[in-house]
Amino acid sequence: MSETMDRSLLIMLVAAAVLSPVLLFGADLASEPEVINGIAAVVNKDVITYSEVRVLSAPKEKLLRDQYHGEELLAKIKEARDAALKDLIDRQLIIQAFKKEGFQIPDHYLDQRVQDIIRDNFNGDRHTFIKTLEAQTYTLGEFKKLETDKMIVQAMRHKNVELNTMISPNRIQDYYRKHISEFTSKEQIKLRMIMIPAGTSDPAGQKAMAEEILSKLVHGAEFERMAQIYSEDSTRELGGDWGWVDRGTLTAPLEKVAFNLRTGKVSNIIEHAGNYYILKVEDKRGGVTRPFAEVRTEIEKKLITDEAQAKQERWLASLRQKAYIKTY
Repeated sequence: MSETMDRSLLIMLVAAAVLSPVLLFGADLASEPEVINGIAAVVNKDVITYSEVRVLSAPKEKLLRDQYHGEELLAKIKEARDAALKDLIDRQLIIQAFKKEGFQIPDHYLDQRVQDIIRDNFNGDRHTFIKTLEAQTYTLGEFKKLETDKMIVQAMRHKNVELNTMISPNRIQDYYRKHISEFTSKEQIKLRMIMIPAGTSDPAGQKAMAEEILSKLVHGAEFERMAQIYSEDSTRELGGDWGWVDRGTLTAPLEKVAFNLRTGKVSNIIEHAGNYYILKVEDKRGGVTRPFAEVRTEIEKKLITDEAQAKQERWLASLRQKAYIKTY
């Protein structure tokens, strides 16, 4: 293509274009110690520098410094910079593919992008926009190149992936069957508990106490009051109230009984780990599976997205395989 590019690619560029993050990085980078620049990688004949890697990883590194320290921080920063370098290598391969196919972005399109950015982010003040670039040691030409590269990458990713992939009905149904938990709401019970430790001196007496408590409950005593008087659980002052409990929270013997109790019912005495337990389920919720018809479209969209991402990765893998890439 000579003066303008393929119309479909231009449409994708319009949809993909967003404000370059370079304007957001300046403050973070200014607070970082200066490092010596050098070659981080060579991609065919193009060079990626350490400063480019650092610019891309800077926002991630800032978050890491708030969360980690010492050797762990150094390891996390290395991971972030390795990931940034990989992204930059992929970006360079995509840009090279763009140029190889003869695509171009018209100057007037870039000029319009700059005008849109000034309008949307600087209240139309071009002077403030230029000053912001200068404060971050960027020229307008460098900013345009960064913006251009970003749009090229997004456009080429879309161009090399057919987003109208057809997903067979059988595949959608198979996903639903294998991932039924994704469409099932979390099962919970509203639980009260009385715990009586068996002890070592008089376990028979402790069990007799648990049996007496259960008898009182069966004959109408309030569970909350019995828990406040007798329970030695941490929720004693709350009348044994554990609130809403997810399946998988309790130990297996207690969970089996609790989640099989009908609402409003009190369990028999459960002996477990040297203690006696009495449970009451006050309410239940969740555990409801959305029907296939309701989630069919949702599953189809997910599978299409997954397939698109897989195609993108295969395309990038083919670019990497054909390229000369050396990291330092």
